[in-house]
Amino acid sequence: MMKKRIEHKAIIFDMDGTIVDTNNIWDNATQKLLLSKGVSYTPAIHKTVRELLMGGAGGLRYGCALLKQMFDLKETPEELAAEKKAHAHAEYANGVRFIEGFTDFHAKITHVPKSIATNADDRTLELTNKALQLERYFGQHIYGISQVNHVGKPDPSIFLHAAAKLGYAPADCVVIEDSATGIKAAKAAGMYCIGINTHGNRDMLTLADIIVDGYHEIDFLDVY
Repeated sequence: MMKKRIEHKAIIFDMDGTIVDTNNIWDNATQKLLLSKGVSYTPAIHKTVRELLMGGAGGLRYGCALLKQMFDLKETPEELAAEKKAHAHAEYANGVRFIEGFTDFHAKITHVPKSIATNADDRTLELTNKALQLERYFGQHIYGISQVNHVGKPDPSIFLHAAAKLGYAPADCVVIEDSATGIKAAKAAGMYCIGINTHGNRDMLTLADIIVDGYHEIDFLDVY
C-alpha cells in the first residue's frame, strides 16, 4: 500500500485513540458506572453506549449527561463524570499503552515539532504521562482541555492553542485524529487532518483530508 506523503511543518496529535489506547479502560469504567446504577449492561447496551461515546465528543461531562438521559439516572452529570473518571484512573497504571505503530512513527519524526492536543483533563494527562512517559516524546508540548477554559472539541481552541505554543500558523500544522469530533475541530482550526482508523470505522473519519489504517501508511516530509 502506498504511503500518504504529508508536507507540513509541525504535527499535532490527539491522545486517546490516536497515540494512546485507552478504549478498554474507559469501556470498563462506563460498564462499572452503569452497573453500579442498576443498569443491565448487555452486549447490545455496550454497543449502543460505545457508539454514543466514541471519540469523547464534548468531553467526559457531556458524555455522562447523555448517559444520564439515556438511562434516567438520578445523579448529576458532574457526579457521574467523577465516578466514571475514578473507575478509569484506577486502571491507568497497568492498562494504558501506546497505539500500535506510534513509537516507530515517532522515531522517524524526532526532528519535527510536535505536540499533544486533547480533551483530557489534567489528572488524566498526569496519569498517562506517568505510565508512558509522554514528555520523552513531546517535551512540554502536552496540552489538555484545562488550558482552553475546558472548551472541548469540536471547538478548535485546543488545536489553535497547541499551534501557537509550537510557534506555527494553523495552515502549517497537520493533525492526526481518530474521531469525527476531533476532525471537525482540526478542520475548524484550518489545519490539514489525517484520520487514523484505530477504531475500525472509516465512516467516522470522512471529514478528514485523508484516512489511514495505521501509522505505517504515513510518510511525513517537513518543508523547512
